[in-house]
Amino acid sequence: MVSGPDVVRPARGTRPANRRDLIVSAAADLFYRKGYQNIGMGEVAEAVAIGPSALYRHFRGKQSLLATVISGALRNLDDAIAAMGEPSRDIAAVLASSTLAHREVGVLWRREARHLSDEDRAEFRVEARRIGARLTEVIAHRRPELDTAQADLLAWCALAVADSVSFHSLSLPEPEFSALLTELIATVIGAAVPTLRQAGAPRAESAPLAASSRREAILTQAVQLFAERGFAGVGMDDIGAATGIAGPSVYNHFPGKTDILSAAIVRGDEWLRMGMHRALSQASDPREGLVLMLGSYSAFAFENPYLIQTLVSEVEYLPQAERQRARVSQRAYIGEWVHLLRGLHPDTDPLTARIRVQAAQIMVNDIASTPHLRGIPDIDTTVSAIGAGLLDPAHGVDA
Repeated sequence: MVSGPDVVRPARGTRPANRRDLIVSAAADLFYRKGYQNIGMGEVAEAVAIGPSALYRHFRGKQSLLATVISGALRNLDDAIAAMGEPSRDIAAVLASSTLAHREVGVLWRREARHLSDEDRAEFRVEARRIGARLTEVIAHRRPELDTAQADLLAWCALAVADSVSFHSLSLPEPEFSALLTELIATVIGAAVPTLRQAGAPRAESAPLAASSRREAILTQAVQLFAERGFAGVGMDDIGAATGIAGPSVYNHFPGKTDILSAAIVRGDEWLRMGMHRALSQASDPREGLVLMLGSYSAFAFENPYLIQTLVSEVEYLPQAERQRARVSQRAYIGEWVHLLRGLHPDTDPLTARIRVQAAQIMVNDIASTPHLRGIPDIDTTVSAIGAGLLDPAHGVDA
C-alpha cells in the first residue's frame, strides 16, 4: 500500500486498472492525517477523482474501507517481519525501512482501529498478536539467551519504537533518518532484560478502591471509554451507563462531553508536569534528570494507561483554544526532555533529540496500552531501563 503525497491522483473520467488500490491508498492517507471520524466518503472519492457513488462499487461503506486499510497496513508489517527470517537480514534495518515506507501504520492501528466493528477488531487483534509472535521468534533466534517472555517484551518494544514515527511529523534527510530509526530499534532489540515474573491473578480484596465522588467516577469511566472507542464514538448515555447512572444525570456534573474530555486532558497534563518538576528538583545533573523524568513518566503511563492514550489521541476534539493550549503544553513538556538530553549530549541537534524522546515516550505508551504486558510486575521500571538506551545511546542511563 502506497499512501501520502506520492499517491498520484488519476485524471477525472479515467478508469485506471488499479482504482481499488488507489482508493485504499488515498483513504489510508486521509484517515492517518485527519482521523477516520473527520473524513467522509466524498473526500476519499475526490482524492481519486471519482464520484462518491463509484466508491460503493468497491466498498460497502466507510467502515469496510477502514478495515481494508488496516488489513493492508498490518500485512505490510507482517511481510517485513517475514523477510527477517533470513540470517543475513538486519532486523532493525528491515523494520525501520518498512515503517518509514508505511509511516501511517502505527496511527491506523493504535488510533483508528477503534472505529471498526467488534468482529473486525477481534480479527485484527489476533493478526497483531501473530505479528508480535513472529517478531518474538526472530529475536529469540538471534538472542538465544532470552526466554520467550523477554523476547516477547523486546518485540513489542521494537514495534513501538518503529511506529513512533507514525505519531509525529518530524523528519530528517535520508539516509540519516533511516539510520537513526534503525539505531533506535537495534538499541531495543539488544537491550538487557531481567527475568520477568508472571503477573498473578488479581484478588478481589486487592482491587483498588473507587472514589466516592460521582464526578470522579464519571471522569474515570469516560476516560476509559474515550481510550477504547475514541471520543467521537462515545455518548453521554454510554458514560452514564458505565458509571451506573442515567445519561442525563451526567449533566449534573459536567455541562457536556467536551467538558469531560477537557477535565481529563488538564488533569493528565498537570500530573505529568508535577512529576517533571519533582524529577527536576531532585536531579543534580542532566543524566539524573533523564533517569527521574523517565521513571516518573513510565510510572504515570502504567498507572493510567487510558488517560495516557486519551492525552495522545483525543486532544483534537477539544475546542480550538483549549486544543491549542494542550498542544503547546505537550510540546513544552517534550521540550524539557530535549533540553536534558542536549545537556547530556550537547552535540545532538534538537530534531534528533526530539525524535529520540518521542521514541522513548511512545514505547512506554504502547507497552502500557498492551494488556498482556502491562500486568507484568515491575514492568514500568523494566521499560524505563529499555527506554534509557534510546535517550543516552553512548552510555545508557542507569534507570
